[in-house]
Order: sequence, then C-alpha cells, then structure tokens
Amino acid sequence: MRRDHYPHQDDFVFMTDPTLHYVACDDAQGGHRMAYWQWGDARSAHVVMCVHGLTRQGRDFDVLAQAIVARADGNVRVVCPDVAGRGRSDWLRNAALYQVPVYAADMLALIAQLHREQPIDTLDYLGTSMGGLIGFVLAGHKQLPLARPIRRFVVNDVGPTIEAAAIQRIGAYVGQGGRYASVQEAADAMWAISTSFGPHTPAQWLALSQHMVVPASQRTADGSGKADVVENDSAGPWLLHYDPAIAVALRAITPEAAAQGGAVMWSLYDAIDARTLVTRGAQSDLLSRETALAMTERGPRAALFEFDGVGHAPTFVDPAQAAVVTSFLFD
Repeated sequence: MRRDHYPHQDDFVFMTDPTLHYVACDDAQGGHRMAYWQWGDARSAHVVMCVHGLTRQGRDFDVLAQAIVARADGNVRVVCPDVAGRGRSDWLRNAALYQVPVYAADMLALIAQLHREQPIDTLDYLGTSMGGLIGFVLAGHKQLPLARPIRRFVVNDVGPTIEAAAIQRIGAYVGQGGRYASVQEAADAMWAISTSFGPHTPAQWLALSQHMVVPASQRTADGSGKADVVENDSAGPWLLHYDPAIAVALRAITPEAAAQGGAVMWSLYDAIDARTLVTRGAQSDLLSRETALAMTERGPRAALFEFDGVGHAPTFVDPAQAAVVTSFLFD
C-alpha cells in the first residue's frame, strides 16, 4: 500500500510492526501491568480492539490488524492486548484471579487510558474464544464505565454455552509447559494440538508461533513473571509465553459452575445492543452450531458466518477470513 493512502501523510510513518505499550491495572494483590500492541494511527478516534483466546497473545492479530488498517486507509487505531499472564503482560500473583471478570476490568482500564490519550468516537471489538467472553461483559453489562459503547462486535468461535468436551480437550494441554530448542520445534509441537485452526502454510504457522515462545534467559528467575523480552533475541531454549497457572481456574470448572456461568453469559449476551457478527469454524468443538444459531435469534440477533475446513478457532490469517471482518466493520 502506498504511503499517500494514509491521512496526515507528512508525518505518518507506515507501520510494518506494531508498537508496544502498557497499562496499569488494579487487582487484589497490588496491581499488575498489561501489555498491548497498537497498529495504525494513534490519533484516530476509531478504535478496534482485538482480544485473543485462552493460551494465545495479541500478536495473533498481526495479519488481521494490517487488513483493518488498510481497509480504513490508516484512519483507525487497532489495539491488541496481551491478557494478564500472557505475552508481555505481568503474571498474576494469585492464580485464582485468572478469571473473566478480572480480564474485563483490565480492558476497562485499557479503554480508559486510550480515551485519555485520544478521545474515542467509535469503539469496535473482536474477541476470539476467551476474548469473546470478555466482550460479552463489556458489551452486555450496562453499568460499566465504558468510554464509548461498543458499536460493532465480532464474536469469534465462542458463545454463552461452551461445549464440555472442548473444555476437557483444552484442559489436557494448558499449563503443561514445554521447552524447545528452537522456534521451529515449538511451532511443530503447537501445530500438533492446533490443527483445528484450519489450513495454514508453514510460513503462516511459523509467523503465528514465533510470539508464542520466549527465550528461557528472559524468564524471571523465580518463574513468577517475565523480564521484558528483547526483540530478535535468538537465545534458547524457548519456553511458552504464558503463565502455566492460567490452567488452575480452567481445571476447577465443575459442570454446575459451567451451567451457572453459561446462564450469566446468556443474560449478558441478551443485553447487547451492538451490531454483532458471530464467526465460527464449521467443525468447531467449542461453539456448537445449535448455540451459534441461538445467537442469531436472541439478544443482538447476530449475523453468522461459518468457515469450512476450520474448527476452533479461525485465525483470520486467510485473506478471505479477514475480509469477513473488515466488511462487517466498515460496510
């Protein structure tokens, strides 16, 4: 894309990589710092937040973020946080705090900081899996101090009802760690448990995987957090980027707790006013077609788009998948 497609072309520099920022977040253990990646024009009043799934991080959205910036001719601010315990964000001192209400509070702090830096006129939100559950809280809870109501909401492969078999499948590998001699070895190991993401070229999968590990030398000595990571550091061995303790809350979910949580999520979903799109892998084991269809008939009466040959969850690396999102946001 030509530089002159962007506004403020005299002083706007085309970004081939995002910029890294932090926001201070409160918690019962003295607070923590959440990292977020930013694409596009920091002066834009249009913010699109993209929030990842349970074991992922904000760089998952590199391809989609660039597609959104291109579609907006640069006049957009795409913000992709690393949820607490993942990526460049702090690990929480108390593993019991790895819960959706804490994550939603962190997103409120982030949106408030973004609004202070540049007043937000338009706020859109995309959430994959866990990120979608966080979005239900932000979009459906009317008493939250949100700088702007969410205008358009993309819910990626999750619903208020989550299939128990998927929770068991994910729980079998979350927090199991992993120590790899190279990023490629890590990518190969992650592909073995991620084929449900659908077809990716080796280059696409390696690009997604490189931000999923950090050099062991950059993990803090006590294992309770991470030092800031130096870009392009090739020191090994490599470790998964997230706090293994994020598995604690997941494994504590009982059938009764899951049913109660589903009821709460449905009540939040039913209160959503934002124009909503549900994207689903046609072979998803986490978002059933029955639940997805129910989401089109109640609450915001979401539009539904399913991707053939994909399970849980679409990554939007495929241009056709990204185009579904950009069309929904801008058409």
